[in-house]
Order: sequence, then structure tokens, then C-alpha cells
Amino acid sequence: MSATPARAPFAWSDRSLGLLAAAITLSVWTSFILVSRASVDPGRGGGLNSFDIAYCRMVGAGLILLPWGWWMVRRDRARGTGAPSLMGLSPLPLGVTVPLGLLGGVLYAMLAYGGFMFAPAMHASVLLPGSLPLWTAVLAWWWLGDAITPLRAMSLALIVLGDLLVGGVSLVRAWDGGQSWKGDLLFMTASCCWAAYSVLARHYRVEAVRATIAITVLGCLTYVPVYTVLGLLDWIPARVFDAPWPVLARQMGFHGWGTVVIAGISFTAMIRYYGPVRSTMITALVPGLSAFGAVFLLGEPLRWNLGLGLFLVTAGILFGVRAVIPKAVRAKAA
Repeated sequence: MSATPARAPFAWSDRSLGLLAAAITLSVWTSFILVSRASVDPGRGGGLNSFDIAYCRMVGAGLILLPWGWWMVRRDRARGTGAPSLMGLSPLPLGVTVPLGLLGGVLYAMLAYGGFMFAPAMHASVLLPGSLPLWTAVLAWWWLGDAITPLRAMSLALIVLGDLLVGGVSLVRAWDGGQSWKGDLLFMTASCCWAAYSVLARHYRVEAVRATIAITVLGCLTYVPVYTVLGLLDWIPARVFDAPWPVLARQMGFHGWGTVVIAGISFTAMIRYYGPVRSTMITALVPGLSAFGAVFLLGEPLRWNLGLGLFLVTAGILFGVRAVIPKAVRAKAA
């Protein structure tokens, strides 16, 4: 009787890995908007403020990425490559680490989480990820000389119109004492900072993992110690030092490990399989998913201007993706 052949060990296919990476990215990016609003919304009795959440984000990510950066720098030195900075923790030069860390790390976290204190998650769904293609296209045209085709200009016009439907109505309601316009302004500024970070990362041609480590290192060496000292001296209303450990662990786990480490790796893997164009089409689902999550999970109303603005922003993103698809690829797909 012949021996039964040994089964080959289970191995993930490239398609399965791509689908898993896309699912993780969409889940984390969508949850980021909902969890952030629920964490800092004064009406929900959140124990931490926006700066506390940013603190937890940087500390949580630093627990993983600082040792990773230290190891990467030692490996580069053994190979005779690299130009590390910040006590050998950042794998990128200081002139690259500082602007990337300020834009994609410190400023983005402070502005984005600050916006959730004033505006609902529905507004963030439209203005935070929705306006990112707008700022990226404008900054890439200004800094890198990228051309804006007529089709792409039309997509940007749709995004602008969608943003105006959300932010413009908030400005009108400000005369009646509304506070949402403050959050909308912070969301738009945070999106601009992340777009500037993306364009600079492209300009410097840095790898995604190295860039993520660099921005985390800068935040842990600047924001974290300064906030710690000011909070312990009671010069700022820091609540992070009085919060229960389970609360801090959840915030560091989601905002630090989830949104920075896990989503950063999954997004890189998604681009590796699907490419940048198809990946952008996938992430175009985030505004809609987070908006409906805000309605059904947070109980936020879906007003006409929010629904129409969401539709226009999503359509603008999809038109923008179509504008950058090469003609040869489009003909092959047809």
C-alpha cells in the first residue's frame, strides 16, 4: 500500500492577501471616524479630550514602531546604508523626518481629533477623507508640477461643491451659535496636512514603513514629552493621567496600533496587489461607509446637504481615479 502524500502547508494566494488587506484598511479607516467621534464627543461623556487621544495614538504606535526603527537603523548601518536621525530611532534623515513628522504625525493628529470635538462624524466622512484628493492634486500641481487634466478638474470641482454643501451650511448656522464650522475647518486643515505629507513622501521617494516610523518617532520625541510635562504641571487640561488603565489601553490599541501600524501595513499591501488607482477606488468607499455608520451606530441625522455632499465627493473621487488611468490600461480593461 502506497504512502499517503503529505499535504502542502496552507498558503495565502496574492488575491486572498489583497482582499484581506483591503478589508482591514476599509474597516480601520471607517472605524477611525466613528471611534474618534464617540471618544471625544462632549455630549457622550468621553473621559478624554482630543489632545489626550493624540497622546494615546503616538504612545501606542511608539511601543511598536520605535523598537522597529531602532532595529532598522542598526540593520542599515550594518549594510553601510541609510542616514538615520533622532538618536538613531528614525531611519530617515532629519531634514526628511521633521517635515513628514510634523505634517503626517503631530499636526494631523491634533487637527483631526480636535475636529471631532465640534463636528459630528457625518461631517468628517465628507471633509476628512473626501477632500484628500482635492488637496493632494492642488499640492502636487504646485510642488511637483503635475498636470490637472480637464476630467480631473471636473472631479475636483465635484469635491469642492460637496465640501461647500457641508461646510457652507455650518458657516450659515454659526450665526445661530452653531459650533460645527470649527470642526469642519479643522477637518479640512487636517486633510490638507495629510495631503502635504503624501506629496512630500512622494517627492522624497521614501518607503511607507520608513515614513510611518519616522513620523511616529518625531511625535514621541516632541509631542509626548511636552504634553506629559504640561499635563503633570496642570498647565493644560490633560485627562490622560487620571484615566483608568483599561480606557488608555483601548485608545492606544485602536488609535496607535490599529490606525497607525495595522492600517499602514494593510494599505501598503493593498497598493502592492491592486495598484494605486484601484486602491483609491476601494478607499472611495470610506466616506459612504463611515457616513452610514454615523447614522446607524451614532444616531446622527442624515440631512439633505450632507447626503448630497457625500454623493458629490464620492463621485468626484471616482472621476479623479478615472482621470489618472492610462489610456492603454483603459482600452485593455474594455
